[in-house]
Amino acid sequence: MTNRQHRFLAECAGVLVVSAAWVGTIVSGITTPGVSQTLSNVGLAVAALSAGVACLLTARRSEGRYRTVWRLLGLSALSWGGGQVAWTWYESVLGVDVPFPSLPDVGYLCAVPLASAALLAVPLSAQTLAGRLRTVLDGLMIATAMLMVSWLTVLAPVVRAGGDGWVSQAISLAYPIGDVIAITIVLYVLLRSRQSSVRAPVPLELIGTALVAVAVSDSGFAYLTATENYASGGVIDIGWFLGYAVLLVAARVPPPPPAEPAPDDGPARPLGLLLPYAAVTVALASSVVELADQGFADPVVSWMRSALILMLIVRQVLTLLENLSLTRDLEARVLERTAELRASEQRFEALVLHSSDVVTIVDRAGTVLYQSESIQRVFGWSSESLTGRPLSIMLDPAETIALEAALQDAAREPYSLRVVELEVRHREGRSCHAEVTITNLLADPNVGGLVLNTRDTSERKALADQLVHQAFHDALTSLANRALFKDRVEHALLRGRSESVAVLFLDLDGFKEVNDSMGHAAGDLLLVQVAQRLRTCVRPGDTVARFGGDEFAILLDGTSGQVDAEEAASRVTRSLREPFVLDGKQIHVTGSVGIAVRGPDTQDTDQLLRNADLAMYRAKAQGGSGFEVFDPAMHTHLVQRLELEADLRTALDTGQLLLHYQPTVALASGRLTGVEALARWAHPDHGLIMPSQFIGLAEDTGLIEPLGRWVLRSACDQMARWHREHPEIPMSIGLNISGRQLQRGDLPQQVADALHESGLQPEHLVLEMTESVLMEHTAENLSLLRRLKELGVRLAIDDFGTGYSSLSYLHRFPVDILKIDRSFVERLGDPNQDAELVRTIVGLGRTLGMETIAEGIEDHHQFLALRRLGCDLGQGYYLGRPMPAADVDVLLTREQATADGARPRARADERVATAGA
Repeated sequence: MTNRQHRFLAECAGVLVVSAAWVGTIVSGITTPGVSQTLSNVGLAVAALSAGVACLLTARRSEGRYRTVWRLLGLSALSWGGGQVAWTWYESVLGVDVPFPSLPDVGYLCAVPLASAALLAVPLSAQTLAGRLRTVLDGLMIATAMLMVSWLTVLAPVVRAGGDGWVSQAISLAYPIGDVIAITIVLYVLLRSRQSSVRAPVPLELIGTALVAVAVSDSGFAYLTATENYASGGVIDIGWFLGYAVLLVAARVPPPPPAEPAPDDGPARPLGLLLPYAAVTVALASSVVELADQGFADPVVSWMRSALILMLIVRQVLTLLENLSLTRDLEARVLERTAELRASEQRFEALVLHSSDVVTIVDRAGTVLYQSESIQRVFGWSSESLTGRPLSIMLDPAETIALEAALQDAAREPYSLRVVELEVRHREGRSCHAEVTITNLLADPNVGGLVLNTRDTSERKALADQLVHQAFHDALTSLANRALFKDRVEHALLRGRSESVAVLFLDLDGFKEVNDSMGHAAGDLLLVQVAQRLRTCVRPGDTVARFGGDEFAILLDGTSGQVDAEEAASRVTRSLREPFVLDGKQIHVTGSVGIAVRGPDTQDTDQLLRNADLAMYRAKAQGGSGFEVFDPAMHTHLVQRLELEADLRTALDTGQLLLHYQPTVALASGRLTGVEALARWAHPDHGLIMPSQFIGLAEDTGLIEPLGRWVLRSACDQMARWHREHPEIPMSIGLNISGRQLQRGDLPQQVADALHESGLQPEHLVLEMTESVLMEHTAENLSLLRRLKELGVRLAIDDFGTGYSSLSYLHRFPVDILKIDRSFVERLGDPNQDAELVRTIVGLGRTLGMETIAEGIEDHHQFLALRRLGCDLGQGYYLGRPMPAADVDVLLTREQATADGARPRARADERVATAGA
């Protein structure tokens, strides 16, 4: 119970105590007539005014039309209370008789229409036209009945008593007539509220009780006044006091939760139906009593009785018409509902017939009780051929056992669901995969069986199988993919070590050339043919997979060890040596195979695959078209390579790299013409590391690009410094350019920036590139070389003569220098070796206007032979080893002294020998 409800109960108790005390004092007569009169007058005024104030306070908390209701009730109570104050002034203060008519009558009479208006303002639910007519007629019947009773008890005596004039007579009649109207309105509103399905948020019963009590006292006052028997403090005053006390309580009732009004289409409640008849019964009983007492019927009573009878007849006719209307409406609703049910039934039949699900009802034993027609469309069976027969005629024995088990399981629990997948035999004989949902409706009297909803999921299962196959197989070759291969290797490793497990990792040699020359479509066709050959090289239980690109793997499960794996690898490599036919052309590709056999140190699948991969790279490094077995040293080498890569990244950031410079000498004069910048790595742990140990690593990891930028800038800066310090010595510096640097389109910009920042003249910079680098992406390289030539630098082909196609492209490249490979120079040291190839290269350079530089001059015989052949320049340990910049400074100082004539000019070979020392 809320605090507000507690407070309301306390207020009710207080009002009850005060009312009991006041009534007890009036009734008991323990006081003198004057005191009783004053107590009555003051009590009535206080009760009415208190009720009025309480109603106005409630109006402030109310909303909408209910605020108007409480305001009108408050004004009515205040009007009556004002009249009572005026009455008390006359009678209790002035001590005179209250004149009639006078000011108190205004207050009393105004209270009635205000209270009536308040009741009529109560918002009630909407009614039908017949309902409104019936309610109005009931109100008229109640009013006529009340008027008849009032006429017999009050109005007739008042009329017969007459008065001091027509005004006095009218006012005397206004009291009982107003009371009749008030009571009628109270009963009318109560009747309407009873017919409504929603309770109004005002206590109509309490308000009606209060107004009826006041009206009864008003009628009694009019009667006693007319018969000159009224005196204040009498019993009649109790009705007024209790009426306004009840109104005070009604104003303090906590409002109920708001509710939406609903139309009154249903029948009235018993009290609403009987109330008009009860009023008529009371009126007729009063007229009978009056007739028995007087012996004759009053004309007014007769007319009112006739009016009541007429209204009763009209009301019955209205009721009859309303009942007929309700009957027709009910019949229409029944017909409409029947049509809806029939349409729903037909719709259900159509849905079942055309549904993708087949609906079947069977008993516990699996005998078909009902079969939908859709089974013929889905499974080819007719519903008639199955009804009354066991459903197992559509199933194989194994599927029948599964269905019976599912039916028995579902039958144990009412309304349970079970799902089972079965192979259902189509009428044409083929097998269909089906999903059956079993619902236990044995307890439902409308069904009385087990309902089977069967759906043909053959297409869905085929799609699922296809998706699974695509998820674990290569789309091009239909071989297992990496995921499936790893899964099978894991299972093979988990089966124990009684049998060996081997993995072969294959990478095709020359596949990139096929793709580049013939296109990717031809490359895909080649991969398909390779996959077909690999399948023929293994046992049925082995797994062949494609990892992507031209990488394949083979799982040999249950081999006797490394020997079986090597035999399988040998079969694979031999099969690939046979030519492939693509677009009518014979294509030759080979494969490099790495073998990894499970051993004591093999931990998991990834380790086994990694070992096979490392062995494959070793086979490819050996020239390809063969196989290698994994050795732990391969992994050690890989770890060292990774460590070296990390150290190289650190070296670039911390300045561990430095340049050494190898002299280039004019063979005819022994004059120093330039140096070649060679990178060295001063490793903090391993000492000085040569380029052969880290340049290839830099190429593979992409570190060659920042390394090349550093070499370019450092070499240009150093050569610019030497030119400033020894301007009389026109010396150039050579740099090696890697393939990665050529592939980047910004190499010309890097060169231009380095020349600009260092101040080195472009003609003193020589960029050296190998034949193999120039032959890749010939068109792009040719464009890039021309952009470099536009800068003014000189270009050299390094290791010339080792390529197979350079001579055919030599005239197209804007090259200034040919560097003869050291392999040709080595032959010159042996008198038995032929020097014609070197002579040809020197002659070719002279013909094309290019300088020739011989690399790798190691002794005096090679030096003399090259000079006789007319070679321009030379490099080698005989002429000078790679040296730090400080040693080059010493060499330049010596060269400068020679140029200044500080000592006699030496022969070319002596000067060279001195430089070589």
